Amino acid sequence: MKEYKLEWWKILCIVLLYYSVVGGFLLPVPRLFILNESIRLFYFHFPMWCTMLLLFLLSVIYSVKYLRTGSLPHDDFAVEAAKVGVFFGVLGLATGMVWAKATWGAFWTNDPKLNNTAIGLMIYVAYFVLRGSLQDETQRGRLSAVYNIFAFAILIPLIFILPRMTDSLHPGNGGNPGFRLFDTSHDMKLVIYTAVVAFCLLGWWITTLLLRLKTYSRLQDEMD
Repeated sequence: MKEYKLEWWKILCIVLLYYSVVGGFLLPVPRLFILNESIRLFYFHFPMWCTMLLLFLLSVIYSVKYLRTGSLPHDDFAVEAAKVGVFFGVLGLATGMVWAKATWGAFWTNDPKLNNTAIGLMIYVAYFVLRGSLQDETQRGRLSAVYNIFAFAILIPLIFILPRMTDSLHPGNGGNPGFRLFDTSHDMKLVIYTAVVAFCLLGWWITTLLLRLKTYSRLQDEMD
């Protein structure tokens, strides 16, 4: 295994995360009706979804690569990226529930985007159940790769298309106004863009750490 190094992008990730957290709690935010201070959760809620989608996209790309090449590292990357993607998806749901309580009065409502996101994450949980039920490494890699492709294809309409076809409490859906550029201050836009980059880098970092652990575990098994 390669020697672990704190590369420049990891240092950048730490700096951006620090700015996102400090700026998210301390910098001024616009006083929007109902939202008020709860809009600060947007700094964390939205980047979680962006990170989840990025990791799911990378996961499906590497699933396609595995189907084309049969390379085990490609399968490893696909599954670890999916794991971290689900983790950030759960964090996105959690921050969304806290925000919902502050603005809608309940942690969970019959909102299509909430329900569809939960369904999407359950579909990815089933991906891991499928992998765990198969013993043959090649069969497990191929079947789960195909499943991963269909899971991503289902997730996109679930969270982006279907909520826009019905009433939804989320901004920009069901006729509700979205976050227009003039509704947010310059400071807020700077923090949210920084947070998206920071959490995406963090998701990538966690994925690489899990890959290192899997590689180390496989080497240990081969030595025993």
